[in-house]
Amino acid sequence: MIDKEGYRANVGIVITNDKKQILLAKRRQQDSWQLPQGGINENETELEALFRELNEEVGLLPEHVDLIAKTPKWLRYDLPDERIRRRKKPICVGQKQVWFLLKLTGKESNIKLDTHTSVEFDDWQWVDYWHPIEVVIDFKKPIYEDMLKSLAPVLFDNQHKVPAQYSRSLKCVAITLNK
Repeated sequence: MIDKEGYRANVGIVITNDKKQILLAKRRQQDSWQLPQGGINENETELEALFRELNEEVGLLPEHVDLIAKTPKWLRYDLPDERIRRRKKPICVGQKQVWFLLKLTGKESNIKLDTHTSVEFDDWQWVDYWHPIEVVIDFKKPIYEDMLKSLAPVLFDNQHKVPAQYSRSLKCVAITLNK
């Protein structure tokens, strides 16, 4: 779904473990790391898209995770000019994302990257909470920074410090979800 401004609606997924590390995945046959994410289909809710993408990208089911929080508003990023497919209509200029924070309650062995015909990732690892900002593609760094700052107070019970290099102003605060 691409809106009238050219942004594709998308869900982003932050999966945490007992050590408050997060799951970072490597794009298939690339040296590119990111958090799981995916588009919201027409007539699909954010939660339906979340659980569909969670299963498609990392093989997890709703019973393998607890839903902890989400960003309260859409976060947007623009694609670099060379990545915009101008011949494809409607033109997509970027993505608008809502991000969900999940806690893995299942076993690590439930994480399976190859359960679907369109495999997106071929490796994954647990990393420090702030690490994805360092390794994600440059044009996504600001949205990762804003999203992680937004979700950190929930994950760390307000007992965290934003690393100095990311201490610019915070754009949004996460909403804690109760199951």
